[in-house]
Amino acid sequence: MGATLELDRVSKSFDGVCAVDELSFSIAPGTIFGLLGPNGAGKSSAIRMMIGILAPDSGSVRAFGVPISRSITRRIGYLPEERGLYRTMTVSENLAFIGELAGVSVRDARGRGLEWSRRLGLEGCFDRKVEELSKGMQQKVQLIAALIHDPELVIMDEPFAGLDPVNVNELRDVLTGLRSRGRTLLLSTHRMDQAERLCDEICLIHRGRSVLRGSLREAKESCATRSIRIELDRAAAFLASSPMVETFRDLGNSADITIRSGADSQDLLREAMERARVLRFEVREPSLEDVFITTVGNRNV
Repeated sequence: MGATLELDRVSKSFDGVCAVDELSFSIAPGTIFGLLGPNGAGKSSAIRMMIGILAPDSGSVRAFGVPISRSITRRIGYLPEERGLYRTMTVSENLAFIGELAGVSVRDARGRGLEWSRRLGLEGCFDRKVEELSKGMQQKVQLIAALIHDPELVIMDEPFAGLDPVNVNELRDVLTGLRSRGRTLLLSTHRMDQAERLCDEICLIHRGRSVLRGSLREAKESCATRSIRIELDRAAAFLASSPMVETFRDLGNSADITIRSGADSQDLLREAMERARVLRFEVREPSLEDVFITTVGNRNV
């Protein structure tokens, strides 16, 4: 089966400033893909080209094997970073109108909207104006609007914005449920912890270019940073001066340590054992946040 979404050497400039520079990636059906990067990296510009709001200066965007067009975008759901709801209309009116634009009858849109509202704890808000709702509730309504036409591909720009921890967990359940139904999702988010929990593959972009692309496992293996938690029967501060140590966080009888590139964690263990009894020695794999900081930081952001 071909890619659900594919960008091939896509570029876009504004007033001579390059926002997206020959960006390429593809997303397999039924996966969650993370488009990550610092502010100003070009994520939003790339997303606007994926949904046909902007046309690339060069390169191509294809969804479901064909170039982006109005008919194809009806198979795509879009959750914008900035809310696009009509504030003086009720939730029900918003969802009926947005659903109708996506080719869903008013009756079906209201029915689907009410079903989603019940699932997300918004049934009591269905006939209230959007401006009367909290930011978190408005974000849920925006999510329902993105899903009202049961799209095959869902593109979400900062989907966790404005949500408390309970609602973050609820949204995560929705996203994994969509994946289990064979839907394809692209998430652009600053929440590295959520991207790490959800994403099958990622593309990290910096200054409009892809600087890291692949599965979550491949991304972590590309990060040279190795973190160690060590616990001794005495103060661990003596390890701070070891030539193998890059960073040292003193926790008393324990420490969080990052070792230098080329150093062997087993050599550090032997050094510790020469001067103390080691109660715990845990080599931790880098988090997605570590990968993000290391990859972007090495490019002098």
